[in-house]
Amino acid sequence: MSVINTLYLSFSKGLVKEIEKSRKEPLGYQELWFRKLIANGSESLFGKEHGFCRIRGIKDFRENVPVRDYNAFVPYIERLRRGENYILWNQKVKWFAKSSGTSSDKSKFIPTTPDALYTCHYGGFKRMLSFYVALNRDSKIFNGKALTLGGSVQIDNMGSGGSFNGDLSAILLKNSPFIVEMLRTPSRKTALMADFNRKIEAICRESSLQNVTNFSGVPSWNLVLMNRILEHTGKKNLLEVWPNLELFMHGGIGFEPYREIYRALIPSDKMHYLENYNASEGYFAFQDDPDEKSMLLTVNNGIFYEFIPMDIFDSVMDGRIKEIPTLAEVKKGVRYAVVITTCGGLWRYLIGDCVEFTSLFPHRIKIVGRTQLFINAFGEELMISNAEAALAVTCSECGCTITDFTVAPVFMSLSENRGASFAKKGYHRWAIEFAEEPKDMEKFVSLLDKHLTETNSDYEAKRAGNATMERLQVVSLRRGTFLKWMESKNKLGGQNKVPRLYGNLKFIDELTAL
Repeated sequence: MSVINTLYLSFSKGLVKEIEKSRKEPLGYQELWFRKLIANGSESLFGKEHGFCRIRGIKDFRENVPVRDYNAFVPYIERLRRGENYILWNQKVKWFAKSSGTSSDKSKFIPTTPDALYTCHYGGFKRMLSFYVALNRDSKIFNGKALTLGGSVQIDNMGSGGSFNGDLSAILLKNSPFIVEMLRTPSRKTALMADFNRKIEAICRESSLQNVTNFSGVPSWNLVLMNRILEHTGKKNLLEVWPNLELFMHGGIGFEPYREIYRALIPSDKMHYLENYNASEGYFAFQDDPDEKSMLLTVNNGIFYEFIPMDIFDSVMDGRIKEIPTLAEVKKGVRYAVVITTCGGLWRYLIGDCVEFTSLFPHRIKIVGRTQLFINAFGEELMISNAEAALAVTCSECGCTITDFTVAPVFMSLSENRGASFAKKGYHRWAIEFAEEPKDMEKFVSLLDKHLTETNSDYEAKRAGNATMERLQVVSLRRGTFLKWMESKNKLGGQNKVPRLYGNLKFIDELTAL
């Protein structure tokens, strides 16, 4: 084990012990954070409005504070952006993480308090990294540099110039300590460049000459960078550029559709892939076991969790049901919408993600979709987890790889035959940009349809005998189409995501027109 690893393990020994304890006793940490959050929040305007001083337990909390989505927090957040203090939390807010999300075209501005920054975001990342080094004692991750793509920040125009908004990744970079800057590439100036294409070129010039041992971020955006790195260097794979590369910490979108293409780019059995679940609102989970595709929920970094079973989601959101499970009451295999209360001043906040618990004690989760990101045009209830799983298996069987994709329904319509009108059945249209196309597209389409029926019983029922749905169709897009489309919407960068599932053909029509 290297000297640097030894020092880091010594420094992070307490974190590793805490993680081990949290796997066995997560509820104690959650009770502790519930009390801390209420105590600190009682000093804020929101806390005073909602009677935090009278809250004695979770029952009082539920009675006083309804579950809210981002739109309900906008009036509070706008006051913060204009320069008012102590609105949602007992700290001043200088930073706002700007996120477009996947279910809305409007930007969200998430207040990032000092506690949210250091306790939640940095705290979650340190736990993941500490656990990785503890599991891989021969790791040479600290012998080289960490490559980060990063976003950008700008002065918040709503305020008086004292606050800033931008990608969470950029906020983390702007506030990272000196020692972290020594261990990462490219330079902070390059990483924070606003022009995505100029940034990619600058990273190629700077980072291709460094000893990069790890990188992190969204798989799709990093794929753009890695392909450009290979073009810039003329190398066949990334190990020829960075022979000591050993870890990719990924998140933001499902990794399975990208796994094979990354294996081709980094042909090494020693390469590790760790999924983490973080967002502008907080750091929630990380993969603590390389053999498990699920992630360990972080329970001691400034977040109190609640979970809405999806079968009562509408009743909770309209206020008819107030009591929803805490971590103590969740069950395996149930789809839950995640509700968080955080040290960033988000109170019973619906983040829009759906998860399932794959195990309890330790409490591990997998992301199965969004509360609003699914297709249910014909009663098929296709979730993003179904689409990604079926696509990954199909690509593996057909020997192809993808860059990106999106799916939308083509609705039933009337057609005429010999003067009579008939209902023409609907279907799903997939727009896929292949990195390597399947040799037999007909086989690919058939297998994808087959695997969707295997992963989703509702889809299977609607497809049985073409009952209400015809077989899906695939539109193969030219290379670079998704990048060009995102650029046309000024949405280049890791905080922006391609809408994988959408309720109509708007996006697919735009893509095919390019």
